[in-house]
Amino acid sequence: MFVLGIDPGLSTTGYAVVARERRGIRPVAAGAIRTSSRDAIERRLEELHRDLIDLIAEHGPAEMAIERVFVNNNLQTATSVGRASGVILLAAAQAGLSVTEYTPTAIKLAVAGDGRADKAQVQKALVMRLGLDAAPSPADASDALAIALCHLQAFGLQRKIEAAG
Repeated sequence: MFVLGIDPGLSTTGYAVVARERRGIRPVAAGAIRTSSRDAIERRLEELHRDLIDLIAEHGPAEMAIERVFVNNNLQTATSVGRASGVILLAAAQAGLSVTEYTPTAIKLAVAGDGRADKAQVQKALVMRLGLDAAPSPADASDALAIALCHLQAFGLQRKIEAAG
């Protein structure tokens, strides 16, 4: 099963595709979709949508996991992330993907074992758990990988709970 993890943003949206295999979890792809602040907002959102549709078509994920938009002290940042998240959810719906949202605290807890872990701790946990030489770059790609890993863990736990019930 392939999962697409997304760290939403208007300027930079991180993405990671991971596969659950018999031997464990394997990273397939990671990177970032960038838009230029010089372009009009509608063009940036269109570009983000188009790039996500292409990414979904290329990797064929079964599900998408995304970081839940939270209230930010900077209203402009919160608004732009909210707009990007809407476009991301639209692309997922158009592709027929189910979407699960996770809070930053839940992602950090699932990956690093501490809901208050900093970025460096999360990246170190990703490297160790997935056998990577280094965490993906930029940081948005590492964040997306953490989101995808969180989802696979939650998905696996949910299946075990359902089987026991």
